[in-house]
Amino acid sequence: MASDTAAGAPHTAPAPPKSRKGVTGTRGTVAALFLLPALVLLGALVVYPIGYSVVRSFYDQSGDGFAGFDNYRALFTDDGIRTALRNNIIWVVFAPTVATALGLVFAVLTERVRWGTAFKLVVFMPMAISMLAAGIIFRLVYDQDPDKGVANAVWVGVHDTFARSSAFPKAHPGRESPLEPAGGGAFVTRATVSAGDTVVLPLVGVAPGLMPDEAEPAAAPRPEGDRITGTTWQDFTRGKGVGTLNGVDAAELGYPGMKIEAVRDGTVVETATAGDDGTFSLSAKADGAHLRLPADNFKEPYNGLDWLGPSLVTPAIIGSYIWMWAGFAMVLIAAGLAGMPRELLEAARVDGANEWQVFRRVTVPLLAPVLAVVTVTLMINVLKVFDLVFIIAPGSTQDDANVLALELYRKGFSEDQPGIASAIAVFLLLLVIPVMWFNVRRLRREVRR
Repeated sequence: MASDTAAGAPHTAPAPPKSRKGVTGTRGTVAALFLLPALVLLGALVVYPIGYSVVRSFYDQSGDGFAGFDNYRALFTDDGIRTALRNNIIWVVFAPTVATALGLVFAVLTERVRWGTAFKLVVFMPMAISMLAAGIIFRLVYDQDPDKGVANAVWVGVHDTFARSSAFPKAHPGRESPLEPAGGGAFVTRATVSAGDTVVLPLVGVAPGLMPDEAEPAAAPRPEGDRITGTTWQDFTRGKGVGTLNGVDAAELGYPGMKIEAVRDGTVVETATAGDDGTFSLSAKADGAHLRLPADNFKEPYNGLDWLGPSLVTPAIIGSYIWMWAGFAMVLIAAGLAGMPRELLEAARVDGANEWQVFRRVTVPLLAPVLAVVTVTLMINVLKVFDLVFIIAPGSTQDDANVLALELYRKGFSEDQPGIASAIAVFLLLLVIPVMWFNVRRLRREVRR
């Protein structure tokens, strides 16, 4: 009975195995659906603008006439673009190199100091600042006025420590003065002096509020035997009709520190320096000489360097870029340094190598892959630099600081030449592609290891 029932039961065939090809196709479809939004965005925001720029670069200003390679020819004939290209070369050579070198130094040294983490935080902090804010900061840092610009405040402070500026830059002879111009900013007496004479050297032109703090009321010169005595002072008393012309009055101040030279036949035979009350004294060696107030007494105060002038504007802007990106280089290099096998460093020290040799022959070669990645990344970055140059460089020197990204903006928006602007964009892309390719190859080689 049981066997009949078993024999009469319906026979069910086993299900066929699922096709591997079908499973793979399903997974591929799901993956494509997940990637589709990103691909659409990539196409709309990257592929289409690149393609449109390439096409637009072959058309004229109106966009209707085909210009061929004329826009690309302008890249090497237009003075503004050639300056931008030259400056980009300077940027690519110096900015990544210096930033990487500083990052390497900071990364190595912070391993040996107690507050290394805090120092890294301070160095990396500028990365949190936008390019716009950094540009505004350094526009103020490089201000020509030492009272506003930090760079010139430091520079002038160092300069004045070794070479003080004159306290009387605007001083000059007044009416009916015994002094006359001697050329080069100096003044000389009209007549020669003799032993036993008293000489007055009146000057005007220094505002009372700008007189040196040590200036005292001027004293009239007194005869001193065979010596030549004199006074140099501010021959000005407030109030109309008050005071004696070329005569020392009670309210008038001497010129402390004024240098006086006795010149005979073109040779300086003696010098003297005025006291706080403006008086000075010369020996009989000055007999028959003219008295000269040299130009050093009247040179303008030193105002530092013109950081944003034509000759220094590009190095100054590169300096601001390094300030921002040295922290980025330091962090990446410090990460590579943390993964370095310490036994190699210790072995080198045991073999007798000093710290400089360990750094040069062991640390740097082991960090070479990281240094290359950092340098190449910064090279790509500087090829596109725009914000700092646009903000820091004043209008008078923006042409001298010009770079390709800024020239692209100027051609496309200020000068309404979209064809040339598109050609610059394509040229920039061609410059970036080899650097990116090198970076990708190196990263892949590191992954295989």
